[in-house]
Amino acid sequence: MKYTQLGRTGLKVSRLVLGTMNFGPQTDEPTSHGILDSALDAGLNFVDTANVYGWGENKGRTEEIIGTWFAQGGGRREKTVLATKVYGSMSREGDTWPNEDRLSALNIRRAVEASLKRLHTDHIDIYQFHHIDRRTPFEEIWQAVDVLIQQGKILYAGSSNFPGYKIAQANETAARRGMVGLVSEQCLYNLAERRAEMEVIPAAQDYGLGVIPWSPLHGGLLGGVIKKEASGGRSASGRSADALANSSVRAQVQAYEDLLDKHGLEPGEVALAWLLTRPGVTGPIVGPRTAEQLESALRALELELSEEVLAGLDEIFPGPGPSPEAFAW
Repeated sequence: MKYTQLGRTGLKVSRLVLGTMNFGPQTDEPTSHGILDSALDAGLNFVDTANVYGWGENKGRTEEIIGTWFAQGGGRREKTVLATKVYGSMSREGDTWPNEDRLSALNIRRAVEASLKRLHTDHIDIYQFHHIDRRTPFEEIWQAVDVLIQQGKILYAGSSNFPGYKIAQANETAARRGMVGLVSEQCLYNLAERRAEMEVIPAAQDYGLGVIPWSPLHGGLLGGVIKKEASGGRSASGRSADALANSSVRAQVQAYEDLLDKHGLEPGEVALAWLLTRPGVTGPIVGPRTAEQLESALRALELELSEEVLAGLDEIFPGPGPSPEAFAW
């Protein structure tokens, strides 16, 4: 396993992040525990979740599955860098109540306590804001975070789905309070969706945040979906199905698969390996439903992409260019 520092911190994390969103909704508890064990055996020490995972009436279920895994002992918690998130409503349908979502000091305090209980742990390593909160000032957010750090309940704070200017606002406010501020940003970033290169990633780099891309296969679009369909395999669904309905996108994806077929490469592994070459990227989040999918993701760590392949990928999926030149002179 390869490791790197998380942004400007002294924390060492694996270059792949184990995403757990499928644990519960699509992957049962025993299989989820097996994936977690296999990841840890491979040296993957960075596990990401969120309080709302499990979804619907089962919000919190994913954290519970991770918690019962930690409870088995064997150094599982001690070896794991644990990240979870706060923002989404934890209210059950028909039982909504004020202050059970967003980033008020009250909700942050309650959400941390609930996550700690579900996760069977006394602290969260990286507590991430799942979205910006337009109603709560950063002064209030950092006051709540400061208390939790002093109590030893969280170690670092991170963001997810923040625009560049909010990363700047958050860390400038933290600096005025003498705090470390955000140490990571989790954003949508992959070959087919490169808008983060304009503002988000440069802001993260300037402020010393590690970049953690989510949806590295863009909902399966970059995982060889056309070839799988042609061979009678799993059909595209969700984001990838919607994208393939566009003829120009389908032509792009076909060119992508043809390029990799020419070089004898697997599309899903290349999509991950490409992210590992990008400036500022700590490691992409992989969300395996099965042990086989985890094994495929781990192979991407050893994949060296040639200059020819990298140039071909840039030609098929050109980035937006730097800001402001991408939209100005």
